[in-house]
Amino acid sequence: MTAVVLLLGTGGCGQPTVTKEQVAIHPHTGVSTSKSRVPAGTAKRTKAPKGFGSYYRQNVAWRHCDMTFECATVSAPMDWSDPSSPPVRLALERSAARGDRVGSLLVDPGGPGASGTEFVQHASYLFGNEVLSAYDLVGFDPRGVGRSSAVSCYDDAQWDRFTAESFAATPEGLERTEASYAALGAACAARTGELLSHVDTVSAARDLDMLRAVLGDARLHYLGFSYGTQLGSTYAALFPGNVGRMVLDGAIDPTLTAAEQVLGQAAGFEQAVRSYVADCQEASDCPLSGDVEGGTRQIAELLDDLLAHPMPTGDPARPLTQSLGVYGIIYPLYSQSLWPALTSALDAALHGDGSGLLDNADSYNSRGTDGVYTDNSGPAFVAISCQDARESSDPAAMAAEADDLGRVAPTLGRFMAYGGLACKHWPAPLVPLEADLAAPGAPPIVVVGTTGDPATPYSWAQGLAHTLDSGVLVTYDGEGHTAYGSSNDCVLDAVDHYLVNGIVPADGTLC
Repeated sequence: MTAVVLLLGTGGCGQPTVTKEQVAIHPHTGVSTSKSRVPAGTAKRTKAPKGFGSYYRQNVAWRHCDMTFECATVSAPMDWSDPSSPPVRLALERSAARGDRVGSLLVDPGGPGASGTEFVQHASYLFGNEVLSAYDLVGFDPRGVGRSSAVSCYDDAQWDRFTAESFAATPEGLERTEASYAALGAACAARTGELLSHVDTVSAARDLDMLRAVLGDARLHYLGFSYGTQLGSTYAALFPGNVGRMVLDGAIDPTLTAAEQVLGQAAGFEQAVRSYVADCQEASDCPLSGDVEGGTRQIAELLDDLLAHPMPTGDPARPLTQSLGVYGIIYPLYSQSLWPALTSALDAALHGDGSGLLDNADSYNSRGTDGVYTDNSGPAFVAISCQDARESSDPAAMAAEADDLGRVAPTLGRFMAYGGLACKHWPAPLVPLEADLAAPGAPPIVVVGTTGDPATPYSWAQGLAHTLDSGVLVTYDGEGHTAYGSSNDCVLDAVDHYLVNGIVPADGTLC
């Protein structure tokens, strides 16, 4: 097992770095629509909570930044239950509407811990032209993340050591894993201070409603990917009357326990690695011999060997440990466009060179070639996840879960076991969502699921669409994590017509 497996746990699925070449648009396959546009919904609109009116009425001072974009910073209360609590800053970046403006569309790329201000810079590659014309696309860094008031734990050298740590699933190894996460929590508390207890998703959803108001929108128009669907569905549960046009792509099912989500994600990555191996073995240069069973077994054996024998990478200070090897394999499974990079990295590793898998791991962990981490997504993921939900840290329960993970996902599942140790000593309280997950009275909410999604399995999209009273499911039959902007014109058209014209796709649309 590895000490950093929680980074693959619930919602640990921010989108990989996007390049223009990776955005593949496939032929249109047809979209059926319902007969009506988005109705207003039946829930009553919610006003600013008492005592927080000044936050809802603040002005946004935009300034030019990042070439054609505008940036701003607004304030939110650290504690939404205490108007006198100190403010925190929320960073915004927007791309102005290119035509007749409908309003603002807030976008969240996932994580938790991924930066929306960075993500919005890729909008022209990902979003349909109609959406770019109709909306100010507004990326935001949720509290605890990026340019906003952020979680801080370790310096770069310390985070290097943390991400590389690999411990066996023995009593001694589990004790070291627990101690490693306890030390991380103590460091986060010391460097982040009071904010560490207020980076939960419920607080971030309340921030979203304030952002809606200060941007001048009566209702929230929102597009969330991956963990962004959890933030969006939390918003809908808290403010159903304030929901506008909302798309949740790569959905997290909020009815599942933390343990159920880990098990589902393990099965999703196992399906993805098997799909990858099958595809690889159709080529003459695939380094994985035999059939799919044999190919996945080679990957498992490679990872097993790394625990005792870290592999040279060309950098004597950074051998490929088991932990880094797991990241190096999982990262390319997020997108089929990255499968060739996985093949190249595995070919090198099977010949004793771990540099390719290390490069993949660094991409996953946002580590630059200069050794500087470009964001705080790793620590923010742990901090936010530990406030939202916690797996059991009971030894018997964790051992049983490890057995289940090994059965469901024999290649990668064991590296997701014992996640309960990560939050066992976390120095911030659990903040559960206390609201109706069905979001009664909200207008239609479009949920997009991908049948081969490794990080947020398709069954989760089905679950979220079923849980929401107004959920409408659009399915992309393909591989990869999330679909809008990276799948085909069918998905693009369904989402664009809904966002721009309010035309709801028919429930069950298949792309």
